Amino acid sequence: MAKLAEGALTTRAMLERARAAAPGVAELSTAEKNGLLTRLAEAIENGAERILAANREDMVSSGRNPEMDEAMRDRLLLTRERVTAMAVGVREVALLPDPVGEVLAEWERPNGLRIRKVRVPLGVIGIIYEARPNVTVDTVALALKTGNAVVLRGSKEAAASNQCLVEIMAGVGGVPEGAIHLLDSGNRDSVRELIEARGLVDVIIPRGGAGLITFVVENSVVPVIETGAGNCHIYVDEAADLKMADEIVINAKTQRPSVCNAAEKLLVHAQIAASYVPRIAAKLREHGVELRGDDAARRLSPPGTMQAATEADWGEEYLRLCMAIRVVSSLEEAITHINRYSTKHSDAIVTQEEAHARRFLRAVDSAAVYWNASTRFSDGAEFGFGAEMGISTQKLHCRGPFALAELTSSKYEVIGSGQIR
Repeated sequence: MAKLAEGALTTRAMLERARAAAPGVAELSTAEKNGLLTRLAEAIENGAERILAANREDMVSSGRNPEMDEAMRDRLLLTRERVTAMAVGVREVALLPDPVGEVLAEWERPNGLRIRKVRVPLGVIGIIYEARPNVTVDTVALALKTGNAVVLRGSKEAAASNQCLVEIMAGVGGVPEGAIHLLDSGNRDSVRELIEARGLVDVIIPRGGAGLITFVVENSVVPVIETGAGNCHIYVDEAADLKMADEIVINAKTQRPSVCNAAEKLLVHAQIAASYVPRIAAKLREHGVELRGDDAARRLSPPGTMQAATEADWGEEYLRLCMAIRVVSSLEEAITHINRYSTKHSDAIVTQEEAHARRFLRAVDSAAVYWNASTRFSDGAEFGFGAEMGISTQKLHCRGPFALAELTSSKYEVIGSGQIR
């Protein structure tokens, strides 16, 4: 088996060390965990020059990779401001309530048994992710706050950045030995070893593009919390405030197009399409957005400004300045289209008609549904959770932004006085 970044340790050895470390992490008190996270944030700030130097190595290497697009390069890039933001995020996690030990329910049976359901750590979390070094820090902070050991498997594009960050964090006083491990991103077998480590790893979290997520979901024998791709929609209803719609669409598409909660598709009601499609198309083009559309949307746009959308377009997550526009005849047609093509991430309606909004909120089957707001708010920090592990688009265990509470399980404490059955 190939040797990995941490000295002579194999993937299996790291997983075994993480499993051995998990009980010690679980036993840390809230005060111990918060103190540890505060020191971790300080270490990141103090190590900023090292982190930026490592990231420059990754950026130089990425420049030689013709397959790496600008969206991925943006996710890979660290600046001093982004390093500071990572440290701030860790401190915010330290300030959040500790979910571990929370009593979810408590009752007494007629025989005198006292039963309570309490939150407990998951154990060992494995995360597989692409070129986003900030995920390394967010994941470690959330894992430690919830009493979990963590095994990270980042991408080769961020290898130097991730190695530097893990060395800094694992060296912080109070971090249990073996609680943080980084697998070798140059060893392709490490992904398969991680997702097949049933008994050593309790849950796998894939974070990245659709290809990565599909591979993990289809091949893992360890339970998976799926973070889905974001083919997000905005539907502009015939009862919309069009100025509000302009601001929401432009923000959702252009504020940061490379992230999963950016809007990719725009649906416009036919009653307002003649005035609204050319209006919003012009504004999007002013922001550098490439446009695609169905026949109706193209007829309403100046010649040559909008490509014909193909069937593949409606299901694609662009992650760049590109948007497809479709004219729909009704709210029901918009809902049907979204439920067919959406990745169940985040979808929005813009309308002043409450009945239409309530129908949309009930009928659209996505993790987050919005009424008169940008899809860009699908984020742990924006929801008040602090840093997050991702946006879960599945329905079991957790859905939507998942952070501290979702990184726990539960168990029952049963207290008796000699009862037998």
